[in-house]
Amino acid sequence: MASTHQPGPQRVQPARKASLNLPLDKISFIILKAREFDAKEGDSDPDEGSNAIDDGQTDILTDKEDDPVREELLGAIRTLNEDERMRLVALAWLGRGTYSKVEWREAIATARSEHSRRAAEYLLSLPLLGDYLEDGLAMFDEGIVDEADAREGPGSETGPLDYMQDKPLRH
Repeated sequence: MASTHQPGPQRVQPARKASLNLPLDKISFIILKAREFDAKEGDSDPDEGSNAIDDGQTDILTDKEDDPVREELLGAIRTLNEDERMRLVALAWLGRGTYSKVEWREAIATARSEHSRRAAEYLLSLPLLGDYLEDGLAMFDEGIVDEADAREGPGSETGPLDYMQDKPLRH
């Protein structure tokens, strides 16, 4: 006899909320190192032979292959497991505006298919990596500002010198 099983009401799965699942201490370190790395410029004089003291130590701001900041940044990214590296790529894309938070899972899947082998090198090729990562964190209501830090900016004081204890009196 054939079964006359009637399907019951379909249970609709609620959309899962996007979850960052990245260690904030490591991401904060990567953001800070990325900003140091971004401050460097291309080697404008690769054959320079002058004394560093005479040049005012300007070569320290030159991006070179053996740059310790570059190596530290690559190392920090490579210490993340593969899933975290893919999430880091996706986070940079969110911060850059390539994807929205609603598309978080799609961004992770795309990162996995396009950058699973050389994610660290790819991330270092992004010129504003530190800013992109911080903007991406902000989409998850996260940031690298410590709770004890006071945020500064317009509106944090009532006048241009109100933050000074010994400010001149206004007349």
